[in-house]
Amino acid sequence: MLPDEVDPRDLHPSARNELKTLQADVQERVSRHLAMVAFLIDDDPELAHQHALSASRRAGRIPVARETLAITAYRTGDFALALRELRTYRRLSGLDGHLALMVDCERGLGRPEKAIETGLEADPKTLETDQRVHLAIAMSGARLDLGQTQQALFELEIPELNPKKAFSWSPDLFAAYAAVLEDLGRTSEAATWQKHADRALAALADHHGSQDELEVFEILESEPLPEPVEMYDADADADADADADAVADPSEAVETSVEAAPETVAEESIEAAPEETTESAPEQPAAAAPVAEASEDDSDVAPLSFAESVEAEVDELLAEAGITETPTEAEEESK
Repeated sequence: MLPDEVDPRDLHPSARNELKTLQADVQERVSRHLAMVAFLIDDDPELAHQHALSASRRAGRIPVARETLAITAYRTGDFALALRELRTYRRLSGLDGHLALMVDCERGLGRPEKAIETGLEADPKTLETDQRVHLAIAMSGARLDLGQTQQALFELEIPELNPKKAFSWSPDLFAAYAAVLEDLGRTSEAATWQKHADRALAALADHHGSQDELEVFEILESEPLPEPVEMYDADADADADADADAVADPSEAVETSVEAAPETVAEESIEAAPEETTESAPEQPAAAAPVAEASEDDSDVAPLSFAESVEAEVDELLAEAGITETPTEAEEESK
């Protein structure tokens, strides 16, 4: 029974795209069943499995329908059905994305040797990172089932086993590594890796809220912060150089001098005026005063004409020679 509030658009777009080959009414019903599986898989896997069965009966040739049924069967412990559906999905889609799940199904059926053979069927380099990590965990579990503890540790020693990074799969990988170390009697190392697993889980919860394999977070150790060190700041030096270049620009320098000139001249003239009046008088030469006075006394006397100046010079010469009268004056008296 499908609730009325379930809409086909609640299904992921990529899954809806696979159902387009179905008739419209069948497509809608299958979409709603698959959407219900997504809603119920965590809280009620049994009911989710019933919806997956209904979708698979109507869309048995659609990969996403067989994939969904395999996952719900695995969640309910029906490993035989899950393995069969996973093989069908692999044949329809040509993908090895659920290889780790197939290994686990073989383990669940009590066939660890077959589980290892299944895990070796695909090249790990062709898998995505999260698929490769989960395959390593599944293969390590199969080795433990066979009592091959050291080989189980080797299965987990992959590049993704990095305690300084946290991905969605990191807590499971670190915890699996800790469990194998514990089986080997290396309890101190096991405790350390279990702490890494707990810290990775906490880092993912704090920074993302939901586990996404595309997100990467650094796991920082709880160590005291070092003393701050003054670092060379290239950007600050670049800004300083830019300011210096701006001041050295001739056009800006001219504008600054033109604008500042009136205020500067005015202030200097006002401040320097009293000092110039008090200090300039004593520096004048002593002969300047009589010259100034003579020029002031002669200013009221009219200047002599050319004839008068010549006559005055003749009189001075006659006086020096002892002659008191000129011939012209004697001739005038005789007349």
